[in-house]
Amino acid sequence: MAYRFASFIMAAAFVPAPPAATALEAASAFAPKMTEVALYGDAPIPNSKPVADTETGAQKGWVQNVSRPTLQIYLPSPAKATGTSVLIIPGGGYSGLTFDYEGVQQAQYFIDHGIAAFVLKYRLPSDSTMGDKSIGPLQDAQQGLRNIRLNAKTWNLDPARVGVVGFSAGGHLASTLATHFQKAYVPNPENINLRPDFQVLIYPVISMDARITHMGSRTALLGASPSEAQIEAFSSERNVTNATPPALILHAADDQLVDLDNSLAYLEALRHAGVPVEARIFSKGQQGFPLLPRNTWQGAITDWITANGWLRPRNL
Repeated sequence: MAYRFASFIMAAAFVPAPPAATALEAASAFAPKMTEVALYGDAPIPNSKPVADTETGAQKGWVQNVSRPTLQIYLPSPAKATGTSVLIIPGGGYSGLTFDYEGVQQAQYFIDHGIAAFVLKYRLPSDSTMGDKSIGPLQDAQQGLRNIRLNAKTWNLDPARVGVVGFSAGGHLASTLATHFQKAYVPNPENINLRPDFQVLIYPVISMDARITHMGSRTALLGASPSEAQIEAFSSERNVTNATPPALILHAADDQLVDLDNSLAYLEALRHAGVPVEARIFSKGQQGFPLLPRNTWQGAITDWITANGWLRPRNL
């Protein structure tokens, strides 16, 4: 038996090996390692008070007390890259960030489909860390979008195919970004376009109207007794124009946390303004879609992005 085994090994040694892939070909098949950067780089954080960093929960996927915003950068493998990108905004009622499920896990899905993903860890509204807590999250969202377009060439992205994806209260922030792009709330000397090219809102908070809003999100963002002007400014359905970017809305009819009426109000506002909009209303799914297979609702996103021409491959 030993002689036969040795003979087999000797014979195998003379079998020609298949051509090895070049290092460049091998590298193009794998996504680069995620990197995380300070959202404002070395510049001061606007509208920020000098306080200690008390952030918690990064290892648990539920992040609280964010006062130092960052951007996590997930790029697809060069072999899959399409040039399309999304800014992902996790939810959490403006009191925390569901950062793992609504951020990191979603980024992995997008890069698997050739879409670069940028997960925003935005400041949570707090009078102790900001001069005006109502605009702090919007400032960070604008800066996130600005960073993507500023670095589009470096990351091999198409600056005309940058979308925003928001979950729950992150959906409110995404829709705020999509309806408040005319004014820069952050320094923007390069005059970078702050309008997303498309918006995907997943079980979103939309309105600050007490009749349909998620009251926890409203209180965290605007305080216990917001003015009518604040309610008007931060109710996205009241700020839609014909320049608002196209939207996909996903919501479950049995959502007991964020009323479906939020999505319906936004759908109607977009429709009446002539903005292309598509909505998928699932009969069951609840907040977070725990009752739905992921491919059911995630696939709806990539199908919609593809159908609208934002996922076409491009040589950049």
